[in-house]
Amino acid sequence: MLLRQIPNAICLARLALVVPIAWTLVHDDPAATLWLFAAAAVSDGADGFLAKRFGWQTDLGAFLDPLADKVLLVTVFVTLSWLELVPMWLVLLAVGRDVVIVTGASAYRFAFGSLKIVPKISSKINTACQLSFVLVVICRQAFSLPPLWVETLFGAAVLVMTVISGLDYVITYSLRARAAQQTRRMG
Repeated sequence: MLLRQIPNAICLARLALVVPIAWTLVHDDPAATLWLFAAAAVSDGADGFLAKRFGWQTDLGAFLDPLADKVLLVTVFVTLSWLELVPMWLVLLAVGRDVVIVTGASAYRFAFGSLKIVPKISSKINTACQLSFVLVVICRQAFSLPPLWVETLFGAAVLVMTVISGLDYVITYSLRARAAQQTRRMG
């Protein structure tokens, strides 16, 4: 049973990396930031792989994994924006998407009861785009590589996937709410 908690421990380790990552960013140590953030990004894939591969999924893990992703990405995006390395509008878009999703889920729970949110493929792609974009931004700070156009391309991918995944959640769960309302009326 203890092995079942390994993905949760990896999520907690990712959460523990948030402060050192922000610290190294603010204190202009992009090489250290790069290594710490890369470790956090790899841990995101590792915990999911282990949980699915070995059937180690838990309710705690279902809560911790997206929490760790959001805390990490929001902290890094806000810090990079504060350092004027990422435009504030992109940060607001990424954070706004999450606020819309959480607000919609809360409204659904209030109106109709429990809601099981299933991670959507568009959301996973969005997270991968955000992680990749941050890695590119930090690499440019540390090594002046890759070229600016690559950073711009990854930023555009974040923009597009944030909008697509946000709309995907809004449409999916709006349809669920509509179906729940119709069921309620008929029952």
